[in-house]
Amino acid sequence: MTYAPEHFVVWAEIPTTDMAKAKAFYEVVLDTKLTEDDMGPNPIALFTPKEFGKGVAGHLYPGMPAARGTGPTVHLNAPGKLEDTLDRVRTAGGTVVSPPISIPAGRFAYCEDLDGNSVGFMERA
Repeated sequence: MTYAPEHFVVWAEIPTTDMAKAKAFYEVVLDTKLTEDDMGPNPIALFTPKEFGKGVAGHLYPGMPAARGTGPTVHLNAPGKLEDTLDRVRTAGGTVVSPPISIPAGRFAYCEDLDGNSVGFMERA
């Protein structure tokens, strides 16, 4: 096997049953603004990287999340200290599932958003 792309993950989609609430949740937790877009088959809210079109990003979309504890986990960069991000998760109505976990690349924690999607927030070393 020889396939070795620069990035295996190219895009992330997070389903939500309430776009407005999910958008507000992620904007609070990530201290950012998501960009609304309705040019495709569904309205979406984009996680916009520093330079549009560069880097790996994703979006929220109207859909049915997997049952709690059964879906994949999307890991997102935490702005600043991980503990501050986890405080914002709680304040915004999400659930912090694990304490911070240290790995060589930094620290992350597992959380659940308002729909029960598994989300990791990562503070880079």
